[in-house]
Amino acid sequence: MATARLGAIALDCADPSVLGAFWAGLLGGEVAFTGEDFVAVKTDGMWLAAVRVPDFRPPSWPAGDVPKQMHLDLAVDDLDQAEEEALRLGARRADEQPAPDRWRVLLDPAGHPFCLSTQIPG
Repeated sequence: MATARLGAIALDCADPSVLGAFWAGLLGGEVAFTGEDFVAVKTDGMWLAAVRVPDFRPPSWPAGDVPKQMHLDLAVDDLDQAEEEALRLGARRADEQPAPDRWRVLLDPAGHPFCLSTQIPG
């Protein structure tokens, strides 16, 4: 039996409202709580939070002085459609694309890298 369950993933950022809106739109969730320094997004399976951090510096993936710390892998059915929607919502395409036929690397509005992939089992 598990001792704990995943409650939420929290992402540091400079502007929680922008980051929260982005992730709510991309994941089909809803912004359930907003505050000056914190936004909580509820999805079907979990919570994602955007948390204001003073002097936030975005990751400089793939190389650089600010490590990515973590990234999210999102399962999708259609890479092109999912990438188009992510870009429409405010993501940017990363310059580095190691295997664009299997996954796409994007950056959320705060600069966190995340991947869209058709290679994740259901």
